[in-house]
Amino acid sequence: MRVHVRQQQIVLLCLTCFYCKWHLTTLSHTSSFGRHQTPRQAFTFYGYPRLHIFHTQRNSAVSPTRNLSKLFKLHGRYHELAPHLVPMDYTNDPDCKLPLALIVNMPELKENPFRSRIVESFSEDGMGNLSFNEFVDMFSVLSEMAPRELKAIYAFKIYDYNVDNYLCKEDLEKTLNKLTKEELTPEEVELVCEKTIEEADLDGDSKLSYSDFENMITRAPDFLSTFHIRI
Repeated sequence: MRVHVRQQQIVLLCLTCFYCKWHLTTLSHTSSFGRHQTPRQAFTFYGYPRLHIFHTQRNSAVSPTRNLSKLFKLHGRYHELAPHLVPMDYTNDPDCKLPLALIVNMPELKENPFRSRIVESFSEDGMGNLSFNEFVDMFSVLSEMAPRELKAIYAFKIYDYNVDNYLCKEDLEKTLNKLTKEELTPEEVELVCEKTIEEADLDGDSKLSYSDFENMITRAPDFLSTFHIRI
């Protein structure tokens, strides 16, 4: 496989559109929640209202009934992953987290080459163990109606393999190799990543800050429509 288009376009396509190839499927499961057993959740997340998954339009009012229906579906999926660990009654705010190994094997994630990085990016401990709130956060950010800015924050976190708040050449190389299934030669990968940094690095420090990344993805109009899970 040869590099036959502008190098930055390859990585830009990879960084912003990987969900096109490994598209995440629609949730169709329901839960048997009792009337007074709704899980508790915080109201904000990175400054945004939690549960953007419940918006039908960006500026529309959100129906409480619709909110609960979607929340029940999410809890049903969470509970199904480990019925022996996940309670149905959240009255006492249980301290329950599911391990990475269970989450990444969900049908929505198991074929995605970034499945572990996605889950780790939403876990407070950085190891991929998700509480129900964190599970909801993941589906919220990857929903169709979540703000572009919030999606960009987590796309950046997913690609930041060494967790130093920058995308260095090594981060880009790992990303590109995963996306191409290592079909590019090491020389081609290095060339693509070097050219990407050369063109997108605004402050000349040989790595991409979040601002550099954000500026780069403004050239990808499909970013919002591909970085999502339908629910």
